[in-house]
Amino acid sequence: MNTSKITFAVITAVSVGASHEALAIDLYVDTKTKQIYAEPGPNREKMGSFVRVEDAAPETKPATTEDAKELSAIRGELATKSMEIKALQKHMTEAEKVNVKLDNKGIGFESADKNFKFRLGGRIHADASFHGGDPYLEDGESVEAEEGTEIRRARMRFEGVFFKDWLFRTEADFADDNVRMKDVYLQYLGSKFVTITAGQQKQNFSRELQESSNDMMFTERSLMNILNAPVVDRAIGIDFEHFSDSFTAKLGFYGDSISPPDEQDPTGDEGWGISSRIIYSPVNEKNKLIHLGVAGNYREPDDNQEVAKGKKLRYVYETTNMSSLNVIDQKINDVNDIKMLGLEAAGMYGPYSIGAEYTRSWIDCSASCDGDTSKSNIELDGWYAEAAWSVTGESRKYQYGNFRYLEPSKPFNPGTGGWGAWELAMRYSAASLNNGGFLGGEISNITAAINWYINTNFRFQANYMHVLDTENAALTKPDGGNVDNLDVFMLRGQVAF
Repeated sequence: MNTSKITFAVITAVSVGASHEALAIDLYVDTKTKQIYAEPGPNREKMGSFVRVEDAAPETKPATTEDAKELSAIRGELATKSMEIKALQKHMTEAEKVNVKLDNKGIGFESADKNFKFRLGGRIHADASFHGGDPYLEDGESVEAEEGTEIRRARMRFEGVFFKDWLFRTEADFADDNVRMKDVYLQYLGSKFVTITAGQQKQNFSRELQESSNDMMFTERSLMNILNAPVVDRAIGIDFEHFSDSFTAKLGFYGDSISPPDEQDPTGDEGWGISSRIIYSPVNEKNKLIHLGVAGNYREPDDNQEVAKGKKLRYVYETTNMSSLNVIDQKINDVNDIKMLGLEAAGMYGPYSIGAEYTRSWIDCSASCDGDTSKSNIELDGWYAEAAWSVTGESRKYQYGNFRYLEPSKPFNPGTGGWGAWELAMRYSAASLNNGGFLGGEISNITAAINWYINTNFRFQANYMHVLDTENAALTKPDGGNVDNLDVFMLRGQVAF
């Protein structure tokens, strides 16, 4: 038997006799017949132990220098990838510590533990105004209102929180081709009983003055603001405030305003003032409100007889910010001190709201207050009453003594049937700067407003104001009569965040 037959016989025997566990098997050959057997017997000689080829261990190829280099390169690449993965994991861990938010309040950054926050916000008020009834006479010369369009306000606000309890705010206004600082203060929020604010801020007087221009129902404040704005607007000081759902109390001590004084080289000490405002809300629910408030202010001017805005005391009513038409314009000289009292009342029931305020000012002058009379102590007052109806049913928001923006329940989106919020408002206001022989002027007007709140950031306003009567005003009709025919139409587009 030739070798090929022996080989075939061996394979056959292996196939029949090998177990499925691929164990080795002993084979025997008959020396006479040359047959292969799996068991020993007569004339059988053991050939050896055998396994199936497919179960045999693969042949190991000896490693070469090239294999070693390739293995080293692979190991280096794996190490590099491992370092990149660790760096990416570290970056992701760091990134998770800061949350970035972009919403209707602007863009904000917040740490994961909420100890540090920063937000960028702002507002733009674009106005258009038109007058009817002019020209008028001022000091015997004909004057007309400046009409057209303007950017009434263009502000940027930077606000942040450090270590959870310390808040800072800086707000600048870039309108009128000028830069003016508004709010610049630091606030401590760590106490549950009192909030402390230090820096440039609004003084504690008048709900109308305290409320943001973003939230007012009318494009301009009432005639009562003739008395309030020159004395109790923003100033640098320290303020203590206590808030609760039904009770708010504020007390502040103030110096001068951050605005530069009229004189380039002023001398002497700056003035100072103290103001307080207390609000009681026996009913303060989401759709119902009763608001009662009282405020007081005392101020002494600086050694240059300038008040909180670094200017001489001047009571003026300009019909719009750009008109240059001052119906009331009265300067007060040689002021020793100013005392003020403010009374507030407001209510809300569902979509209906009402409000009223009264301001009384007592001014003590060292000589004649106007230079023409001997009167050195004068009393001035102003007031307003307003009512509003949210046609679409929303209630005005209220917080800590002030009304907030009317947010539409269905923001404007014709695709989903939302048309925003619509509001109708009416206001009567008056101010009297006549007191005995002191004739600073009297004025009253009525204002109607239609407001369309697109969403929480955009709204449009349309106002109509009519002067009802004046007396001893800075303007007269061409025939010398009192101004009672002045009409002003105002439009505003607003975005705030």
